[in-house]
Amino acid sequence: MAKNQRREFLKKSLAGLCGAAIVPAAWKPRSAQAASAAASVGTAPASAAATSAASAGAAAAIPVLPTRPLGKTGLTTPLISMGTAGVTTPDFIRQGYDAGIKFFFSATYYGHGNNERLVGQALKDLPRDSFVVGTAATPDGLNPMAGTLPKDMKAASYIKTAEDSLKRFGFDVIDMLFLPFASKREFIIFDPILEAMAALKKQGKIRFAGIATHGGCDVALKAAADAKAYDVVMTSYNFKIVNKEAMAEALAYAAKAGVGILAFKTTAGGGTAKNQTQPFNSDAALKWVLQNPHVSTIISGMSSLEEMKKNLAMLKDIKLTDQELKDLKLAEARPELSLYCQQCRVCVPQCPAGLDIPTLMRGYMYAYGYRSAAQARYVLDTVEMSGDPCGKCDVCGVRCASGFDVRERVRDIVRLKAVPFEFLRG
Repeated sequence: MAKNQRREFLKKSLAGLCGAAIVPAAWKPRSAQAASAAASVGTAPASAAATSAASAGAAAAIPVLPTRPLGKTGLTTPLISMGTAGVTTPDFIRQGYDAGIKFFFSATYYGHGNNERLVGQALKDLPRDSFVVGTAATPDGLNPMAGTLPKDMKAASYIKTAEDSLKRFGFDVIDMLFLPFASKREFIIFDPILEAMAALKKQGKIRFAGIATHGGCDVALKAAADAKAYDVVMTSYNFKIVNKEAMAEALAYAAKAGVGILAFKTTAGGGTAKNQTQPFNSDAALKWVLQNPHVSTIISGMSSLEEMKKNLAMLKDIKLTDQELKDLKLAEARPELSLYCQQCRVCVPQCPAGLDIPTLMRGYMYAYGYRSAAQARYVLDTVEMSGDPCGKCDVCGVRCASGFDVRERVRDIVRLKAVPFEFLRG
């Protein structure tokens, strides 16, 4: 097959797989005035550039979003922050900044570190006290499926991981460093990690230490609070979680301990099925999260200007209407059609192939719910599996607690592994 024909074939295959956009939208250039104007974040003194009379007029043009304090960090955060996994151009991040977004979050596993470089490039010319960056840095030797680290791990190893992120960003300090895939107490209070976080703070390489948790979030929140070493927690939290009471208690527990709480996975994958035709009320989903006063900000994985404007417009009134409550109830009605996996891990011991099914389901959600093929692929690449991991089983014996057809979803999403990254990133 000729090179151009192969390229076109792969693009069509990808679009058929998850309907994700391949060629990123062309963003409008930022104005020179807006690039130099910003309000400072937190307690650090504003730079001269940010407070000069020359930029005062431009600063007034940048919206001031509603904020909440972030635990005991001394920071205040807009109710919407940006997750950058699906971002393909620095200018989109700068447009978010101009719209009032001041917190930006990346991860070492987004584009194998390239996303951190993109974030750094986008923000490098702005006053450093006018934005906050965070990243989830994966420790060497982490087993995401088991939630364990090597017993002989040394703090120096994780310090180097953080230092590598710092170099990619191109900043003097990372504001928030998150330990990802944190669900088990013993993982969260693992001494080498705590030693590394303390050392990085002392060296001025990070300001705040945190964890990021997709599953077992109530346990993770309490463990982080009890450790007395973490300043912030990034947790999955949305209207579809089944343990609402346990999560409400855990959020209150962590907040009382002074831990700042940032929520993600807040729209629960967006819709109720991969080919749904019923519109999904994302405003209602985001508002539901903000009804909990302990949540300081939503980390939204925005990737289009339309989505950004919609999210920011929602902040004008975060009270849920009767219609929005009905919309959420309708979206909860058929859990087997949901795109959101509870990450309960009940399925894992049932699978004879030992697949990390919760992670594969998370990739499925990114592909079909968030329409982000690249983010789905990042997740898939953390799972060890063959080309057709379900091929050896004539019948799937896995029974999902939410009623998902696990075999169908796994065989569907793993096809993405065959698509070169160049076609996932435009």
